[in-house]
Amino acid sequence: MNHSIRKATASDIRSISELAHEVWPKAYADVITTEQIHFMLEWMYSSSSLEQQLKTGIEFLLAEDKEGHLLGFAAYRCLESTHWKLDKLYVRSNLQMKGIGKQLVKHVMAGIKQAGGTHLEFQVNRRNKAVGFYQRIGFHILREEDFDIGHGFYMNDYIMGCPIQ
Repeated sequence: MNHSIRKATASDIRSISELAHEVWPKAYADVITTEQIHFMLEWMYSSSSLEQQLKTGIEFLLAEDKEGHLLGFAAYRCLESTHWKLDKLYVRSNLQMKGIGKQLVKHVMAGIKQAGGTHLEFQVNRRNKAVGFYQRIGFHILREEDFDIGHGFYMNDYIMGCPIQ
C-alpha cells in the first residue's frame, strides 16, 4: 500500500479522534465492555484530551494515503532518558495486515533512536489479538499489570517491550 508518514499537528486532532472512534468499537468489542470503550474514548480521544497530549510532548505520527486520508496513527513519549513508551497504535480496521502498523512502529523506533532512546515499551490488553502482531515484530511480554482507571473500569494489560537497535 502506498502511504506516507508524517508528524501530527494540532490541526490533525479531529481526524485522530474520528479514527479512534471508528476503530475502537471494533478492536475492543470482544475485549472490554461497550461502556468501558465509551469511557476510554472520551478520556483519551476527546479534542481536549488530544490537545493536552500534544502540549505535553506526546508525539503523534500519521500514516496517510496519497490523497491525505488518514490510514492510521501512533503516539509515543519519553518516560526517562533512554526509555520510551508507545501510547497508541491504530490502523483502520479494513487496512490492517497491510504493513501500515509495522511502518508506524519503525518510524517511532527511528525517532526514539535519533533521540538517544534504547528501549520501547507499551501496554496492550491481555485479550487483544494485537498481542500476536507485536510479538511478530519483535516485542516481548515483560510483565502483567492491572490498572484501575476509575468508574469501576480496569485495564488488564501486558507490558511489552523491545530494545531499540
